Amino acid sequence: MRLSVSTTAFECYMNLRINGDFMRSIVFALGLIVATATMGFAQMAIGFGGVAHDASQPIEVTSDGLSVDQASGNAVFSGNVIVIQGDLRMAADEVSVMYSTGDGSDQVQEVLATGGVLLTRGADAAEGERAEYSVTESQVNLSGDVLVTQGRTTIAGDRLSIDLTTGNGTVHGRVRTILQPSGQ
Repeated sequence: MRLSVSTTAFECYMNLRINGDFMRSIVFALGLIVATATMGFAQMAIGFGGVAHDASQPIEVTSDGLSVDQASGNAVFSGNVIVIQGDLRMAADEVSVMYSTGDGSDQVQEVLATGGVLLTRGADAAEGERAEYSVTESQVNLSGDVLVTQGRTTIAGDRLSIDLTTGNGTVHGRVRTILQPSGQ
């Protein structure tokens, strides 16, 4: 009987030890998942386009249709819209161009693109539902299921902010990517 009690005690000890290791593994895995999920809510810095963009270059717009608001002078381009300024390319269903008329120069101040927006600069590309391009500040904000493609790397998020002067971009919100090991 004593042998049976010792065996049982030993089995209990081993079960606790195995289960303890197992529990530590589960706690570690859960901690790793929480840490990874928390980082996903932050932001991820990326390069976009690489070199400084010259926002003083002319903006060329091609579309199926154009309507102009005579009161504000703003223009709305619709249907297969393509906007080109230097190495910056934007395609969308509709693009509104707002002018700054306060100083009498009628300079393009902002370009607002909606509906299936595709933004490319060099080898980099970004897709979303809405883009706001502040020409005066050389800043682009893309939102709505954003997907950035840079070579084999893709990054998805809620929003993308790009400083065209530096070529730096930041993906905000719930960020998702797959990191490729070298040589794969």
